[in-house]
Amino acid sequence: MFDGLKDKLNSFKEDVEEEAEVEEVDPEDRDDPDAAPPESDAADAAPADTEDGTSDGEPAEAAPAGEGGESDTDRGLLGRAKLAATGKTVIEEEDLETPLDELELALLSSDVEMNVAQEILRGIRENLIGETRAQVKQTGHVVEDALHDALVDVISVGQFDFDERIAEADKPVTMVFTGVNGVGKTTTIAKLSRYLEERGYSTVLANGDTYRAGANEQLQKHADNLDRKLISHEQGSDPAAVIYDAVEYAEANDVDVVLGDTAGRLHTSNDLMDQLEKIDRVIEPDMTIFVDEAVAGQDAVNRAREFDDAAAIDGAVLTKADADPQGGAAISIAHVTGKPILFLGTGQDYDDLVRFDPEVIVDRLLGHDAD
Repeated sequence: MFDGLKDKLNSFKEDVEEEAEVEEVDPEDRDDPDAAPPESDAADAAPADTEDGTSDGEPAEAAPAGEGGESDTDRGLLGRAKLAATGKTVIEEEDLETPLDELELALLSSDVEMNVAQEILRGIRENLIGETRAQVKQTGHVVEDALHDALVDVISVGQFDFDERIAEADKPVTMVFTGVNGVGKTTTIAKLSRYLEERGYSTVLANGDTYRAGANEQLQKHADNLDRKLISHEQGSDPAAVIYDAVEYAEANDVDVVLGDTAGRLHTSNDLMDQLEKIDRVIEPDMTIFVDEAVAGQDAVNRAREFDDAAAIDGAVLTKADADPQGGAAISIAHVTGKPILFLGTGQDYDDLVRFDPEVIVDRLLGHDAD
């Protein structure tokens, strides 16, 4: 998962390491008491008599810059020389210019939304420029820390604890799932029903997809496999009425969570988007969950934005994450909508649903996963 983006981030680390490389000072030379001090440490050398009989060790009036004194540039060079003599260096902006340009192209080619890519680059600059590092410590470690912080900042936008919210909410909790056709909404509902059951919650399924022929049969098959109750109406019925009936059923039977499917729709389908707004208005769901495919990349990001505008989503589920080499949607959606990714679908089985943890995802991208 996300192997392509992982490789590109690793290339960035290597590029910065090359750009920031400075000549090492042999530690034995630094520790040799007989070795001559470097020019940058001349001020620390033993005092010597001057022509007027004073000692270098005695205070003297500093000459202003331009009249024999140090300029800002001189002082900057002096500082860098001292750092080099002690085995350290500072990562400068020019060290990052080429690697950051290449990283931006890599992010964009991995379907990361442009503003999100720029936010990541800004975070890296802030975390790296001026960073003092020991030359004996690999630059890659410093760069990795900066990448980690920048990526987590972007991915964590709006993040909340899904399990905690379910536990604290008044029952029944009503969740409505939306997205375009064929992205796995119905299967995601079934997976989430299994996920909630394993945590002690009962669920009822509701088929609000009253437009698609075969939708009842598809969701009924999942309900039978999971031994769940399905609330459905005839094809062409009002989706809001179906989900409303499911809520009433849950209240009468002490069911904890209502999981409502809706028709797949494009953001350009005005009638269907109006229907989604009606469901939001009539049902007032506790959560509206946007579902799309991770492999859809930039298209998924754009759709998430449009659906959030139509009926404010509370979070997203990305299916087919196991088949996505890029990771652009996973990185971008939260930042673009301000709403978190809650789960990743990683296969066809009911157990193939994993919580989206920004720290885990970033560790995976930086090569620290156990795979």
